[in-house]
Amino acid sequence: MSVFLGIDIGTSGTKTLAIDEKGNILADAMETYPCHVPKPLWSEQDPDDWWQATITSVRKVTKKAKLKPAEVKAIGLSGQMHGSVFLDRRDKVVRRAILWNDQRTAAECREIEQRAGGRRKLIKMVANPALTGFTAPKILWLRNHEPSNFDKTCKILLPKDEIRRRMTGQYATDVSDASGMLLLDVAKRNWSKRLLSALELDIDLLAKCYESEDVTGKLTPAAAGALGLTTDCLVVGGAGDCAAGAVGNGIVNRGVLSTSIGTSGVMFVHCDQVKIDPEGRVHTFCHAVRGKWHMMGVNLSAGGSLQWFRNELCKADVAKTKLAGSEVYDLLTKEAKAVPAGSEGLFFLPYLSGERTPHADPDARGCFVGLTLAHTRGHLIRAIMEGVTYSMRDSLAIFDGLGVPVRQIRASGGGSRSPLWRQIQADIFGRKVVTINTKEGAAYGVALLAAVGAGAFKNIREACEATIRVVQETSVDRAARRYYDRAFPIYQQLYRSLKNDFKSIAALEA
Repeated sequence: MSVFLGIDIGTSGTKTLAIDEKGNILADAMETYPCHVPKPLWSEQDPDDWWQATITSVRKVTKKAKLKPAEVKAIGLSGQMHGSVFLDRRDKVVRRAILWNDQRTAAECREIEQRAGGRRKLIKMVANPALTGFTAPKILWLRNHEPSNFDKTCKILLPKDEIRRRMTGQYATDVSDASGMLLLDVAKRNWSKRLLSALELDIDLLAKCYESEDVTGKLTPAAAGALGLTTDCLVVGGAGDCAAGAVGNGIVNRGVLSTSIGTSGVMFVHCDQVKIDPEGRVHTFCHAVRGKWHMMGVNLSAGGSLQWFRNELCKADVAKTKLAGSEVYDLLTKEAKAVPAGSEGLFFLPYLSGERTPHADPDARGCFVGLTLAHTRGHLIRAIMEGVTYSMRDSLAIFDGLGVPVRQIRASGGGSRSPLWRQIQADIFGRKVVTINTKEGAAYGVALLAAVGAGAFKNIREACEATIRVVQETSVDRAARRYYDRAFPIYQQLYRSLKNDFKSIAALEA
């Protein structure tokens, strides 16, 4: 039997799963680790934690599935995008990795735009504006604020690519993940020498770029020993978690869009040609499909908004449901379901971590607007679900305006498991929402890429057609849609009305 592993180096933990030649999942495992917040709006992790989680989860999976080491033919890697791992000349980590949701680099974003000759020129170079979450601003922040650490740095890798280095000894990345560094010429699918020159960064700091299904190396003896596998095991390029999750949802053809509600919210649509928003409101990245691209809108606190509400305002309910063996989200959803569409005029702006799409504003703050004495906890919960979905509709509206076709919407992530949230998505988006037969997302996507790299499938489209199918549909409620169509412009106006106030609040906190 030939088996392929998908490993996703996430923010909360590393997930590993194993599939057979037909795409059937044989076993999976998850290992968690901490996130460090040394200052407000900073976010860091220790790459050693990722590696230990990888070793443990791989061994758990092979044990659960009763796999022989030689049966594992290839590994696909996914991971949180934009993070920065700084290595010295001995491949030792210089400092903790700075993550995608870290907001410290506003000044460096301005520096990048200035060095590039302006925002529009930067977008022409790398298809995207400078955002605080991207990797390039983190590199400049290290140079500006920790010069001794920058001077030690010889290589800069993305999270999944640091795991690849520990597996294979190779410095390699794939074009989908590299797109999020803000250093890739996305149209040409290789590093932008022009921007690197403007930023005074040496191209040798970066890894070699591969397509997502390309083989980037084999396990070293040390890595094979640690993982319990063989040195014949291949490691393919893999993909950033958004592109990998899209592959895992079968978003590999024109006209198909995925919506993912996890910690963040992602709207991801396949493109056969490069399409760039000249205003930089949504991202254009290389896809994990060879020679193709995708557009993507990202909201920083989607499921994370409901998680915050649960953790901070529902502690007694969490304790009660845990004792009862039930799930607190089921209780919260029940309360929200009893509330009519629109939460009786209550809006929630889900900017708890600032925002990326479409505002690119690290100063944005979350808030409820429209509260009255008539509102209950159920109204707050439903307003959070609706606010997150409105924020994702912002991206859909941009795709529509740019002429990107969207014929089908596939829901994934934690939000897709809630029938109520699926219905809210269908009603706010005004389109039917479907779910598919697998819910494993990024890890499944890169397991399929590993299978392609090892020759089990001709290409990733063939792999998806053989393994992924639609299993459920949620149709639009016309009355709810009419309400949301009237409410959406009000939601959009709220940010514009509060934008300057957000900056004043941020100045108070400085």
